[in-house]
Amino acid sequence: MNGLLGREANLKYAASLALAFGGALLFALPLLMTMEMWWLGHSMDRARLLVFLLATLPMLLGLSYYAGFEPAFRLAHEVLDALAAFAVGVTLSAAALLVLGQLTVGMSLDEVVGKLTVCAIPASIGALVAGKQFGGGNEDDGGRQKAHLGEAGRLFVMAVGAVFLAFNVAPTEEMVLIAYAMSPWHGLALMTVSLLLLHAILYTLGFPGQDERRGARRPLHSLLASSIPGYAVALTISLFCLWAFGRLDGVAATEAARMTVVLGFPAALGAATARLVI
Repeated sequence: MNGLLGREANLKYAASLALAFGGALLFALPLLMTMEMWWLGHSMDRARLLVFLLATLPMLLGLSYYAGFEPAFRLAHEVLDALAAFAVGVTLSAAALLVLGQLTVGMSLDEVVGKLTVCAIPASIGALVAGKQFGGGNEDDGGRQKAHLGEAGRLFVMAVGAVFLAFNVAPTEEMVLIAYAMSPWHGLALMTVSLLLLHAILYTLGFPGQDERRGARRPLHSLLASSIPGYAVALTISLFCLWAFGRLDGVAATEAARMTVVLGFPAALGAATARLVI
């Protein structure tokens, strides 16, 4: 009997891993086929890449608590989920880059490791989110996890969403070009639009669970208590991504602020929509 239950558990875990590979591919494919990502793997400062990786691992650990492969809350299971997701991200990135001709025989180990690390970060996030996004968990498990999602947990989930969506556009030259073309008034307008969209998605559009949140708080209180802190998280994530990718090197403070606001737009959307899938 125990052997049968063990085999059933292993089959379920294998199915979750298959979903993880599918989610990693879906979420990371645009980046895997982007020239800027290949370039970052070669040229990104290794100290900054290490900092980014060290910041990603605890983020994966926290994410595994809310959307892991198994409905478990023990630390050992969550650590294994996070490590499995990162392994999925590395494996998928290696396979995709090999197929795309971006990992070659004559390439240095440093460049190979750099490319795999940069690409594996968004892929691992996609791997962990896949089970929830594609309906891999049951409703009861989701309900038990949601019960543990306090204010700090909600901000954490928003930060994960901000990282994921900001990561998709932060390496591109368009972020710099848009920032240089903007006036201060454009920046203020974009900040306003970003904040209002984040607030509208969270509390106005009627996604699952939104009615309960709207009933518990007034719109103004929700704006001050959650939406504005969430946008601050999105801006912080944007600034960190720009620094890690070397976009702020030798740039004036005003230009850095404009780039942060530009990247803060997709980051805010990612922060808002992350709560709908995790």
